[in-house]
Amino acid sequence: MNVVDTEILPRWRRGEPIAAATVVNTSNSAPMPMGSTMYVTRSGSVVGSVSGGCVEAAVLEIATRVIDDGQPRIARFGITEDEAFAVGLTCGGVIEVFVQRIDRAIFPEFADACAQAGEPVTVATVVRSPAADRVGRRLVVRNDSVTGTLGTPALNARVVDDLPSIGGTALRRYMTAPDTAGEPTEVFVTVRRRPPRMLVFGATDFAAALARIGSFLGYHVTVCDARATFATPERFPAADEVVVQWPHDYLRAERDAGRLDGRTVLISLTHDAKFEIPLLRIALSAEDWPESPAYVGALGSRRTHADRCARLRAAGLTEARIRRLRAPVGLNLRAVTPEETAVSIAAEIIALGHGGDGRALSSTAGAIHATTYGMGRGACDAPSGTTADQISSALGSAPS
Repeated sequence: MNVVDTEILPRWRRGEPIAAATVVNTSNSAPMPMGSTMYVTRSGSVVGSVSGGCVEAAVLEIATRVIDDGQPRIARFGITEDEAFAVGLTCGGVIEVFVQRIDRAIFPEFADACAQAGEPVTVATVVRSPAADRVGRRLVVRNDSVTGTLGTPALNARVVDDLPSIGGTALRRYMTAPDTAGEPTEVFVTVRRRPPRMLVFGATDFAAALARIGSFLGYHVTVCDARATFATPERFPAADEVVVQWPHDYLRAERDAGRLDGRTVLISLTHDAKFEIPLLRIALSAEDWPESPAYVGALGSRRTHADRCARLRAAGLTEARIRRLRAPVGLNLRAVTPEETAVSIAAEIIALGHGGDGRALSSTAGAIHATTYGMGRGACDAPSGTTADQISSALGSAPS
């Protein structure tokens, strides 16, 4: 279970008010992505982060005000050369943080929106509006239901119509005549899905280390092995589930049941051809998957991998399919221990997912984060010198 399950949901269920501060817009080298959330309780407990430490103190003060008066606020934090140590992102970038109060009366669907399993849940929240009473209103959309309102039926309908084009998080602007006076309503949309899956085949010490780091990265981790003696929950406490089954049978069943998608990562640690070759035949046959897995890797030396490739060719796999396999698995960290190897594998998964090249940042130039997001009201990119919001201004700002 994650910290929201253990720290925040119990308080919400008891009726305690909570402030949720969410990054709704970013630009340049922002430290945290859109959708990152920091929860603040009335007692001052903090769960999560919006900037990795740069502006948390400022956001905490805003959150305290929001808990007390229930009035949502949006604050913008950035940096200039002259204000490197003011209330801003000293590491660079610009972010906008929307802070709202959450309790059982205001957000009765909160527990469902935090669900870590089941169908996707989309939450759309008004973060700016020329009609001040609409700020903080939200719409919760599931496959078979829509609850809440953004203020008008027309806006509700436009947002729902846009949802198929939104895969994760987005800030959308809508003109909602006639009462807008030319100003858009800004709606932050986030799609909350069950966590991506990491399937680790082979109940070894390397699997235990990989389960720990996979769980840390937010994966739902499964360790699978046909040998019941080795595949026990006691040996893999960080795994969400431990399965005793032939790896290829388990993978085929999960694929055919629709429980795997394009975010799934698979790692074979079996070191045994009778387990590995049938498994990889299924894993690398992308045309049989609804969505190809994001990553397929296999542990072993280069000699082992050469033998593996020969066996896969003999099993009928084409060279194009075999090239999808990341083996020897991981980045070249000269890893030795299971823990170091797990870091190497996790680093390759992250690099592949974000288009990284695995080089040391100190040897590169340019932006650290590849993706930039529009800031402000219609701008494509905010200039790197955007002035930081001062905390006194942010605390006193009313919804706009």
